[in-house]
Amino acid sequence: MITTINPATGETIKEYEQFTDQRVDQTIRACHEAFLDWKKLTHKERGEHLQNLAKALRGHKEEFAKLMTEEMGKLYQQGHQEVELCAAICEYTAKTGPEELQDEKRELPNGGNGLITYSPIGVVYGIQPWNFPAYQVIRYAAASLMAGNGVLLKHAANVTGCALLLEKIFQKAGLPNDIFKVLLIDHDQSDKVIEHELVRGVTLTGSPGAGKIIAQKAAAALKKTVMELGSNDAYIVLSDADLETAVKACVLGRVFNNGETCVAAKRFIVVDELYDDFRDAYVEKMKNLPYGDPFDKNNKLGPMAREDLREELHEQVQKSVEKGAKALCGGEMPDGPGFYYPATVLENVKPGQPAYDEELFGPVASLMRAKDDEDAMRIANDSRFGLGGGIFSKDPERARQFARDHFDTGMVFINSFGLAQPNMPFGGVKDSGYGREHGGFGVHEFVNAKAIMELA
Repeated sequence: MITTINPATGETIKEYEQFTDQRVDQTIRACHEAFLDWKKLTHKERGEHLQNLAKALRGHKEEFAKLMTEEMGKLYQQGHQEVELCAAICEYTAKTGPEELQDEKRELPNGGNGLITYSPIGVVYGIQPWNFPAYQVIRYAAASLMAGNGVLLKHAANVTGCALLLEKIFQKAGLPNDIFKVLLIDHDQSDKVIEHELVRGVTLTGSPGAGKIIAQKAAAALKKTVMELGSNDAYIVLSDADLETAVKACVLGRVFNNGETCVAAKRFIVVDELYDDFRDAYVEKMKNLPYGDPFDKNNKLGPMAREDLREELHEQVQKSVEKGAKALCGGEMPDGPGFYYPATVLENVKPGQPAYDEELFGPVASLMRAKDDEDAMRIANDSRFGLGGGIFSKDPERARQFARDHFDTGMVFINSFGLAQPNMPFGGVKDSGYGREHGGFGVHEFVNAKAIMELA
């Protein structure tokens, strides 16, 4: 059985029966059969289905936001924002997909004619986490469906209800019944899905450890993969930064979605001349952030999604303090029901501490002092991760130059904290994975770029 638990109370929400191996195989084959018809639709026709999906998502916004809050502790108002982002992604993909996927003509050196066509490959299998129960799914599903593929989903067990609600929304939007299917399975069954002859691509959002395992299994079966993994994003406050802007954005960047975001601001690297003022203002705001019932709009932090995740985060904080870090606020496990953890700020963070070397997936900020702007960039890049990051400066051109030429990440935000934008690529480098989603890039990840040549 698969059990979902309310992290705000620790109480069981619902139990679901796990699929048998036979049902898994039947589901994969049904998705493949649906794909054989779906791929015959024109790009415009698929786009119309995605437009309908956007409408259906908005029609279920309140229901979905409530369920996300119940299953993983997301602030209720942020659940509404997530569903709206999903609808925007569907609309953007529907609008731009036909152009991104249109055939390309090229002249051959001998005067012949060449044609490049982007053909769908088949069933794409997504293994997704719990922190954005709607968005993590829509961002690969919309692109894959636009490309003409079928989609399978193994969602995190603690958001099983969200997975099944998504399947219902796809059906209500008028998409073929089996073109998007949820699998209620365990890890061993998931390995068999990767190996299945009718599965042609695999995409994972998760930890680097999980990414290495899934990528190896997919590679052994010669399956294309996209890996969107964890990170320890650095936000750099340069010497000419506006302090108020930087503090405000860095607080939001650390606690958004209860701090459980792969592209969250996690390390805050501040030049020496601004460090003390930034630290004092930052700690003042973080220590006064109210946490509690995620349905209460006055709270800025809800519970962490699972009890084991809270315990792991607290252990990382304790080990960092044992190795020299100093907790300026928070850092203590609260009493009472639910998996809450207060906003926490650590300073004197150095290599060898979890707060420096690892991803802290919760509302814990790591403060670091840099000698100057160049030293700040050096520290920012001193990480095995490379998903996102931020730069604060009153000189946008200088910030762009730092971002373009020196920041070793897939995304950089200037004078702000940001998440995904439908028209910009999303993805990382190093241990943060490979492949891109959004911005027209996602629709090209799981297609066959087919060369058709007519020689003169």
